Amino acid sequence: MSGSRRSTRIALSVALALAGSLGAAAAQPLTVVELFTSQGCSSCPPANANLIKVKDQPGVLALSFNVTYWDYLGWKDIFGKQEFTQRQVSYEPPLGHDGPFTPQVVVNGHADVVGAAPGEIEHLIAASGQVSGPSLSLDGGKASIGAGAAPGGKADVWLVRYAKGVVQVPVARGENSGRTLPHANVVHALTKLGSWTGGATAYPLPAASGGLSTAVLVQSPGGGPILAAATD
Repeated sequence: MSGSRRSTRIALSVALALAGSLGAAAAQPLTVVELFTSQGCSSCPPANANLIKVKDQPGVLALSFNVTYWDYLGWKDIFGKQEFTQRQVSYEPPLGHDGPFTPQVVVNGHADVVGAAPGEIEHLIAASGQVSGPSLSLDGGKASIGAGAAPGGKADVWLVRYAKGVVQVPVARGENSGRTLPHANVVHALTKLGSWTGGATAYPLPAASGGLSTAVLVQSPGGGPILAAATD
């Protein structure tokens, strides 16, 4: 082999190695930040605003889940769903709480703060570290989960549909009457796709409608830690 061809092959190998390392960096694990909030809660607007501050941080998936248990105060949350309330309720025993409250920010499914004070969410993100579960990718209309150890033998696979960006909601009644409240990355649907038991598997993803974005979470059951997360 001539010296020039050998040099070309070496250069190509180096380029492929660099591309691989860049790809691995681009696929870094996401930190999942869930805000449980309500348009009927007068304490929630500061936490809503704080979530907006972190939603575009690299490696962060920020989601707003609007709950329903403050609707009786006079304003029915336009994004509130019972399944979002139930998701929050499932978190409370593992986190050491007697019941749900708003606002509440849960990071990676295993640590929480109120989230209304300046810098509170950023501090929890920094303290929580990264998820350390299986590989997870969304491509070709499916969610592909790699092989690995499933704590307890099984994890739930959740499909999240959310509206990426910020939406302003005028509130006409209740504790926030007359205010227009910003919401970041509002979740519109939460569906359990199935279970992951440690083997490599894939789930088909139905097409998103209404311009919604897609995220998939692999999570220990019963409000446990999030093991992996990916978004489109």
